[in-house]
Amino acid sequence: MSFEFPETFQYEKRGHIAIMTINRPKAMNAFTKDMLNAMDTAFEDFSKDDNLWVAIFTGTGDKAFCAGMDLQEAIPLINAGDEMGYEDHTKRPFSDVYKPIITAVNGFCIAGGMEFMQGTDIRIAVEHATFGLGEVRFGLIPTGGTHVRLPRQIPWAVAMELLLTGENIDAKRAYDIGLINKIVPKEDLMDEAIKLAEKICLNGPLAVRTAKEIAVRQAGLESGFVLEKALGARVFGSHDAIEGPKAFMEKRKPDFKGC
Repeated sequence: MSFEFPETFQYEKRGHIAIMTINRPKAMNAFTKDMLNAMDTAFEDFSKDDNLWVAIFTGTGDKAFCAGMDLQEAIPLINAGDEMGYEDHTKRPFSDVYKPIITAVNGFCIAGGMEFMQGTDIRIAVEHATFGLGEVRFGLIPTGGTHVRLPRQIPWAVAMELLLTGENIDAKRAYDIGLINKIVPKEDLMDEAIKLAEKICLNGPLAVRTAKEIAVRQAGLESGFVLEKALGARVFGSHDAIEGPKAFMEKRKPDFKGC
């Protein structure tokens, strides 16, 4: 492929395994739009390459998997009423990727980072990993598919607690509620992810891909994604959506108006 990947997003092929790495550790592996474009290109190539059977999605360093969008870039877009959603309102991260994706969570997995993880199939995390969706604390909501996916992946009451309080949970709590599959020491994270990918690669690739496609397509998530996009627009066009991120950057308590 001719696409030139930025240093901040790495794409590697090891036999039948693709490894995607968010490589911006000094910024909590927060995404810019260039990085999102690189991620989309990598996963499109992964989907089309018949020699690639499983992907591993991870981040550099031991502090953060991904903290979502870079606020310096995101705030001007939010202030313009743009929630940085997908152009196709029926799609969310990896919703049309039918090959298995393993997430190796190496630290903070919050906001958009947690939304990316929800689009993956098997999740391994280090002991100090943290998970959360803090958007409501800033007058925003997560619009990467969380409202549709999370209540299907963990118990309703726990999903609502995460969405409505904006508080984080630790790796043990995430494991207990079924959000992640396994907790490992940080030095074992990638080894465990690769072992699991290799185990999946022992199976028939067409059977594996078809099993995931059936599971994803029968869930009928598309209508929920359209609703999330439509209702999310009223939040991102509000006073509070401007005030929340501004207060965060100015290190003060936000003055929300509910409008």
